[in-house]
Amino acid sequence: MAIFAKSHVPQFSMDVYQNEYLPEGGREVNAIVTVTATGGGTVGSHLAPVYPRGRGPSAAVAIMVDCSGSMDYPPTKMRGARDATAAAVDALRDGTHFAVIDGTHVAKEVYPGGGRLAVADATTREQARQALRRLSAGGGTAIGTWLRLADRLLNSADVSIRHGILLTDGRNEHESPQDLRATLEACAGRFTCDARGVGTDWEVKEVTGIASALLGTADIVADPAGLAADFTRMMETAMGKEVADVSLRVWTPVGTKIRFVKQVAPAVEDLTDRRGEAGPRAGDYPTGSWGDESRDYHLCVEVPPAGLGQEMLAARVSLVVPEPDGSAQNLGAQGLVRAVWTDDMTASTSINPQVAHYTGQAELAQAIQQGLDLRKAGDFDGATAKLGRAVQLANASGNADTAKLLAKVVDVVDAATGTVRLKTKVAEADEMTLETRSTKTVRVKK
Repeated sequence: MAIFAKSHVPQFSMDVYQNEYLPEGGREVNAIVTVTATGGGTVGSHLAPVYPRGRGPSAAVAIMVDCSGSMDYPPTKMRGARDATAAAVDALRDGTHFAVIDGTHVAKEVYPGGGRLAVADATTREQARQALRRLSAGGGTAIGTWLRLADRLLNSADVSIRHGILLTDGRNEHESPQDLRATLEACAGRFTCDARGVGTDWEVKEVTGIASALLGTADIVADPAGLAADFTRMMETAMGKEVADVSLRVWTPVGTKIRFVKQVAPAVEDLTDRRGEAGPRAGDYPTGSWGDESRDYHLCVEVPPAGLGQEMLAARVSLVVPEPDGSAQNLGAQGLVRAVWTDDMTASTSINPQVAHYTGQAELAQAIQQGLDLRKAGDFDGATAKLGRAVQLANASGNADTAKLLAKVVDVVDAATGTVRLKTKVAEADEMTLETRSTKTVRVKK
């Protein structure tokens, strides 16, 4: 594992993959933009990053643990949650600010209390572990109150990275969906948050919606015994983040229109409606916090029609982070998306392999979600058609993980043609796992 003597801020680079050639009258330009950050603290397979004398980027983490009554059924859930939170606390880097929140129909501070954050060292970790023993189940579920308390605590510290980890086992029954939505809007951009559902009594769209709004990850931990390992991995990844509030800034010339901006790897996340205006003809799309990692984005731009042989810059993509004075610092990486009109049919009709691959991955995620919704609604023919298409797309793109999950919900007759039969009996955990992980993608094979 590398120990960095100099600055541990990663360097960003950007690559653009597209077919820039359009036929006469062609107006739609598609590009995949790969953003890569390297040279910061590297997260190993089982170790958090190490920095000189334990110094890393300043960070604050709030762990929100569901302590509603249902966490006692079975009792392994509450035990698993206590052990997992202790494991997450153990994975904190020295000097990280942290707090643990007990979430029911109200939110309470478990540790350190008093409206403040503790600073991680051997003493505070041990104190936190002692405090966790007092966690017990009882009460309802109002997730918005947990997030608002986390927001208050996280923003009480002058740090560069703010992150939440949220665990729930049930539905958000003690506040309205509108209240939760308002909370998510209030917290968006203030901290990132990973959300986990334990067991099978929680609502997938609720948990994935929280993670999506707060630019974190969502997953299912069907067996409480798996929580500690999952929490450790999540915390190690959080400790590897070094730059917060990174935005994709997209500038387009007069007459062009952005159709969509989507993250397409490691998971599909539509950023189109999250645009913040950034001066004339430029908009910022939030991407959250970055460590050493690579992500892919699909940009679709509508350009004004032009004559054969003409070419134009359809979009310029850069990376920025906000400065305290309201300006933005450019991170130095830039990508150009071009449009060239040609009468060469071969050039103008070929689809770039990266664009084709990720268009398929986005359709795969949508087909799974629609298929599962139709299955729940009792439309078995519609569900079979959608899930069959999903099997076909997963097979064609080499998305083996998703193919395995689909095979637990349908009997695959022919993967290449997408011929499937719905299974008559499906374990709830298998269906929820497929839905929760439906947006995870695989990258293009080089």
